[in-house]
Amino acid sequence: MANIPRIIIAGTQSGIGKTTIVTGLLAALKQQGLTVQSYKVGPDYIDPGYHQLASGKVAHNLDTWLVPTDKVVPIFAKTAIGNDIVIVEGVMGLYDGGRQGVSSTAAIAKMLKAPVILVIDAKSMGESAAAIALGYKMYDQEVNLVGVIINRLGSKAHQKMVTEALERIGIPVLGCIYRNEAISMPERHLGLTPVTEHHAQDIIAELCEQISEQVDVTKIISIANSAPELSAMIENQKAAVQSSRTVRIGVAQDEAFSFYYPESLEVLKTMGAEIIPFSPLNDTHLPNVDGLLFGGGFPEMFVSQLASNVSMRQSIADACLANIPVYAECGGFMYLTQKIIDFDGKQYDMVGAIPTTCSMQSKLQTVGYVEATALTENVLCAVGDNLRGHEFHFSLMNNDDSFEPFPWAFEFKKVRTGAIYPGGYAHGNILASYLHMHFAGHEQAAGRFINKCIQIKQGKS
Repeated sequence: MANIPRIIIAGTQSGIGKTTIVTGLLAALKQQGLTVQSYKVGPDYIDPGYHQLASGKVAHNLDTWLVPTDKVVPIFAKTAIGNDIVIVEGVMGLYDGGRQGVSSTAAIAKMLKAPVILVIDAKSMGESAAAIALGYKMYDQEVNLVGVIINRLGSKAHQKMVTEALERIGIPVLGCIYRNEAISMPERHLGLTPVTEHHAQDIIAELCEQISEQVDVTKIISIANSAPELSAMIENQKAAVQSSRTVRIGVAQDEAFSFYYPESLEVLKTMGAEIIPFSPLNDTHLPNVDGLLFGGGFPEMFVSQLASNVSMRQSIADACLANIPVYAECGGFMYLTQKIIDFDGKQYDMVGAIPTTCSMQSKLQTVGYVEATALTENVLCAVGDNLRGHEFHFSLMNNDDSFEPFPWAFEFKKVRTGAIYPGGYAHGNILASYLHMHFAGHEQAAGRFINKCIQIKQGKS
């Protein structure tokens, strides 16, 4: 039984200011000298970056599609124990998630037995805010909704109108935040701009000040401390391989490639991998490694710099030709193709290890949870193996007709619609696609990748 002070900040829908409020709250709690650990419900990579900048600690994702349900609470407990307070940011609206509410904030709240604070955007709204709060509270009474934070208030009179309505129905108001465009988070395609690409620290400092003044931080700490003890079996993780079998896996990590789940990389470490970060943007060549991992990110925003780093592109191409095991997701997949065509139609040479190009589109191409069935043996899967993941991208893969038949990696199936289509590339020791997955949900795939890397290391020696 673990005593973990915890609270969930949920919303009525996307875009109502959850990340802004959570980031400011984390900064305010840290300013008080508390050690605070944060989490994000769902597969999002960008919001946790703001969390980390505000709290000083790496944030984790909680997702019951990417990771089996029975592993979510142990992962949470392992990373949460020992902190003064834990803040979980929800995804979309409180009851939204995948099909039939999978991995919704409400589902996670019940698993964690955590009290929930609902954020309501009161812009262009008065007493209706109380009706919304009451509806969310009554919809599923197993969810412990303990109060609300009212966001984007326009005046004192506006505040009074909303708070008096909430008082009449007995729902506590834990914060009244006024509209302030100066602290809005910059956005672009795929949502918020990552913290690595702008001066986010300045915004966080202003957020800290406003949240400290307009939110009852002391009351939130008290509510978090009232959360019941949580039962969780926490594994004492030890490396699954002997030190003599340790392999070095190069992980692309810079402004262009930053989409990694911390616990996913931790799985590789427990299986004997030494994680070696490198930068496709800034380094001139690869480090000495036995395998390569390219996460997602925004290569399209750094496409000129990536193209200009010819020596790094050649170093990666040589590694691919040498049969080094390579796994790439989304932005990493785009980088390994022959060219990226940007939003203006300009073409840039990339690594060239995959015989196709990727072109940016003006509209979002796909978003949501998917099942991926392996069509061929690859560095993660045997034929017919299934991976759970999600897709979220603005680019399209343009097939090269000269490469026939194209070595598709997976047959994808959209969870929400049931649509089926081929995707990705699997040839030799290269596996790349738009799929984002989590090794904590696919330890067998992680082990297969480690073993492939071991084979390469033994071949070298």
